[in-house]
Amino acid sequence: MTERAAATAVSASVSTGAVSNPLPSPEHPACSTLVYDARFLRSAPAIFIFAELVFGLLVWMLITGTEYFHVPAFGWVMFVAVTYWVLTVFFLIMYLTNARARMPRVPWTTVALGFNVSGAVFYLVAIILEATSLHLANKKQHTFDSWTASMFFAFLVALCYAVHAYFSYRAWASHGEHQ
Repeated sequence: MTERAAATAVSASVSTGAVSNPLPSPEHPACSTLVYDARFLRSAPAIFIFAELVFGLLVWMLITGTEYFHVPAFGWVMFVAVTYWVLTVFFLIMYLTNARARMPRVPWTTVALGFNVSGAVFYLVAIILEATSLHLANKKQHTFDSWTASMFFAFLVALCYAVHAYFSYRAWASHGEHQ
């Protein structure tokens, strides 16, 4: 089908109200569909991503329930928690929709390895900052309990990122993208 015929067919379907979903082909290069990858949900990276999302959400929810802005260290903890939570959601969408296959020039295993290693390192720094700032809260107040709980969940997130980084390293080493 020529470009002119395709344009005429599209305009005819638009004017009649017909909805068509042409499959991606050389005639319709702009048409694409993202495929839901159900196999990903049963994989180890999916388990770690969901754990990172749940524990990361708990970290920043527990901190935002207090007056954390009076302690500068918690600004960093919030930055790490929210930034990595949003980026993890991005990676989850990339994996679920298999959008990585549409960008073959991006070394995804290297990107995942760097992301997971940096997540583990930044969360470890955040845990250290939380631990050193915990003395600023009164032990009988809600703030102390929230900050202690957020520190525990930050440790779990750091552990998830570290184990995920190990699996990312194994995938990176087996794909040979580093050569």
